[in-house]
Amino acid sequence: MSEAKQPSVYSIAAHRGFADALVAGLIPRYSEPEFGLARLTLLLPSTRAARTVQEAFIRASGGGMLMPRMAVVGDLDLDETLGALLDPLGAADIAPAVDPTRRWLRLAEIVREELGKDAPRGSALLRLARDVATTMDRLLVEDIGPEELLEERVVGIVGELAGHWQRATRRFARVQAKWLAELDASGMTDAATRRNRLFDFAARRWREAPPPTPIVAAGVTSAAPALARLLRVVSELPKGAVILPDLDLTMSSEVWDELGAAGASDNPGDPPFGEGDAVAHPQYHLKLLLNRMGINRDEVLPWHRRGLAAAEPERSHAVSSLFQPPQASKAWVDLPPEKRRLAGVRIMETANPEEEAQAIALLIRQAVAEPEKRVALVTPDRPLARRVVQHLRRWNLEADDSAGRSLTITAAGRMLLQLAEVAAERAAPVALIAALSNPLVRMGDRRGAWLDCVRAFEECLRGPRPAPGLGPLAGIAEEAQVTDWWNETATILDPLCSEQTLPLADWLDRLAATGEALCGDALWSREDGRALGQFVEDLRSHARDVGTLIEADEIHAALADAMEAISVRPPYGGHPRVAIYGLIESRMARADLVICGGLNEGTWPARPATDPLLPPAVLRALGVPGADFRIGLSAHDLAAALGAPEVVLSRARRDESGPAIASRFLLRVEAILGDLLDRHRERGSVRLAQAIDNAEPAARYPRPAPDPGPEQRRVAVSVTALDRLRADPYQFYASSIMGLRELDALDAEPGPAWQGELAHAILEEWHKTGRDIEVIAEEQLAKMHAHPLTRALWRPRLMKALEWVQNRIAGDPTRTPELFEAWGTIECRGVTIRGRIDRLDRLEDGSFAVVDYKTGSPPSGAQVEAGYALQLGTLGLMVENGAFPSVTGKATRFEYWSLARSKDSETGFGYVKTPLKVDGARGGLDPDAFLPKAQEYLDDALDRWILGREAFTARLNPDADGYATYDQLMRLDEWMGRET
Repeated sequence: MSEAKQPSVYSIAAHRGFADALVAGLIPRYSEPEFGLARLTLLLPSTRAARTVQEAFIRASGGGMLMPRMAVVGDLDLDETLGALLDPLGAADIAPAVDPTRRWLRLAEIVREELGKDAPRGSALLRLARDVATTMDRLLVEDIGPEELLEERVVGIVGELAGHWQRATRRFARVQAKWLAELDASGMTDAATRRNRLFDFAARRWREAPPPTPIVAAGVTSAAPALARLLRVVSELPKGAVILPDLDLTMSSEVWDELGAAGASDNPGDPPFGEGDAVAHPQYHLKLLLNRMGINRDEVLPWHRRGLAAAEPERSHAVSSLFQPPQASKAWVDLPPEKRRLAGVRIMETANPEEEAQAIALLIRQAVAEPEKRVALVTPDRPLARRVVQHLRRWNLEADDSAGRSLTITAAGRMLLQLAEVAAERAAPVALIAALSNPLVRMGDRRGAWLDCVRAFEECLRGPRPAPGLGPLAGIAEEAQVTDWWNETATILDPLCSEQTLPLADWLDRLAATGEALCGDALWSREDGRALGQFVEDLRSHARDVGTLIEADEIHAALADAMEAISVRPPYGGHPRVAIYGLIESRMARADLVICGGLNEGTWPARPATDPLLPPAVLRALGVPGADFRIGLSAHDLAAALGAPEVVLSRARRDESGPAIASRFLLRVEAILGDLLDRHRERGSVRLAQAIDNAEPAARYPRPAPDPGPEQRRVAVSVTALDRLRADPYQFYASSIMGLRELDALDAEPGPAWQGELAHAILEEWHKTGRDIEVIAEEQLAKMHAHPLTRALWRPRLMKALEWVQNRIAGDPTRTPELFEAWGTIECRGVTIRGRIDRLDRLEDGSFAVVDYKTGSPPSGAQVEAGYALQLGTLGLMVENGAFPSVTGKATRFEYWSLARSKDSETGFGYVKTPLKVDGARGGLDPDAFLPKAQEYLDDALDRWILGREAFTARLNPDADGYATYDQLMRLDEWMGRET
């Protein structure tokens, strides 16, 4: 065993740029003739950090060189990445790590057994299992075994907690104990435990026999005890060193002490995080790491290299002052100007996230116009990053977004989730059409014909949701004349709609087979498809081993949760000088301009989230970092970004939910700038963002008043359209002349039109056949493929209303129904008038009563008097003029039979209302004047619009009740109130 040397621990100040400064120091220190840096091993914190260092080597090497071996200490295959240095054969006594997916699924089964009948279902159970795994890892990373949950100091705290926390803690302990027992029996271990044991093995091995080649740990800030012990050994190796990012060596000893003990308490029983510790400070986690390494801050040296583009060192003093703990912050009042210097730092405030993204994109566009200038956007706000990516495409700039895209929003990922939703919702319209319209389905020459069938099917599918399953959709396909296409499609989709509960592996088999039948190789051929294939294969194999079962209605949510964490990066990079980083990815990165976006509370720093399984008091007693610890990490990320030559700190004053609160970090920057704040405002890009999409103000849209020619005006007029013509001529023009119809939405709520169509169909069949009205109602509901929920909500009131109709007709022997749902036409001055009469009754005196069924409220008397509701009068004129050849005579009674709720009805539904002034009725017209008035209004309408040249003015009579179907077409909101 060799004698340990003085620890070699260094720090690179933020203003120097970690990766470039690291490489600039490694090359002269460790390069060898003919070997370059090939003998050097670099221990780095993440794969992204390794990529950043590689890029720095490329920039610094000039003509090229042999790079060092790079090992990621967060990698599960740490022994393989270190290769011969760690000698995996020597670590054979360390149990292999269990696969994370298998662990997650098995924990779900253990939780199900533990909770019994109280266990959540499907996706909720899997989410709970994921939370359990996360909490276990938080303990294992800190080398906290399950036995510590039973120690007196923890048990005493648990006993003082609320009942739900006591139950949650004991339940977690039982689940963890069962899981660890299974691991021991299988000869495996958790990945976090294995990583710790590998760290300990490497530390022991290198302490006893230092490797002949240099080992340098760079950028590692994790304070996990096992990793800290390894870093201590690396720092003492003859050719070893530990290089920390942005350890503040200029901070005074008093301020350093104010950060707290950070695990350096003299009492071994004290938790590492004391009550007074400034755990939210950006230097706290580095102090914790140094304490666990057994290194005094005075032993840390600066890692200096000259000639690097960097921010001014004075800014580092200001950044150090910026994040002072509470007591030390009092010194801000007396800070000299040189300690406040933030030259090169600008603050940008925008109105909303969209404006912020546009302004950031403009800053990036300006930066890339300068040769060799590199720019990076650093933000934890993924929606903001996606907006910026889209805005940059305005200038054909593809940004290298290190976070990639979630698998759930890629075409392949959406295809799998859409099929899962088809299974979960039993082929509900929205899910079904979304899956069949996915861009991967029938790619190539066949896609056009496929989409024609999908669109025809969708048009007939619009309206209320049909009954669940594929069977009821066959009739809709027949109506759309795509029966052959639907039979083929239904055969493909059938495996997804035939079962309710299946093993998760079987669900994945069916989803993958269905997706491939619809998309072919296109489902798997691109980068998102390859990521999806790996996800499906991994989850399927472990789910089959574990035997995970899941219900059909939970499969979509379960897969969406699992896929959300998978990122898909394009196989090619973006612009070589533009990068978008998350906070983790930004560590060690370097750029000439760094834009820190989304600096609002809840985003940067993120909103602290407590562990849902173990109470904060227990975690604190065990020595697990709490939620505030992550705030300190976010502060350190910002402090590192502030080291760039140019920095823009950006926020939006509002977000999607309302006014946003500025980040505490940004408020500190503004406070330390004081009177200089106005000089550091970034206004130019904000003004450009506000102006870039501006155009000349559009002229006010006039009130529409189309004036078609005489040949276009001469159209058949229905009795219902006649009322619409007088109330709102534009609606008549759009519907009867232009032939425009409103499409129902997919999965629409059953509205009045649907209810009226159903009621009229039932009554027509009943009047014509005399069969049992309840049987007819069931047949019509089945024919309309009504969803069971729709039937359950609408059928009871419908049957009560139909019972009232039966009783009303049977109880009045003075009238005999003659016509039912009959169409008729007449010619009036060369114009065809057509209409359908719901029911025509012959009265005792030989005259007729015209009856119109309504599922809602009939027109008011005021509408009748104003001439906006004369449908019954026009039908009466048609009866008297022979529009219905089977009957002749005079119409004397006019009635609306409403099927709506009524307190006077014996069934609770149904009442009769007449537009005539009879029996003390309010409003309406005198019986003798009703038909003449209807004729007068008919002639007036024909004279003005059909045979005349009056324009079809929009909302000519605003007080008349009407539909809002054409309001958007007439652009109502743009001119309403400015008609004059």
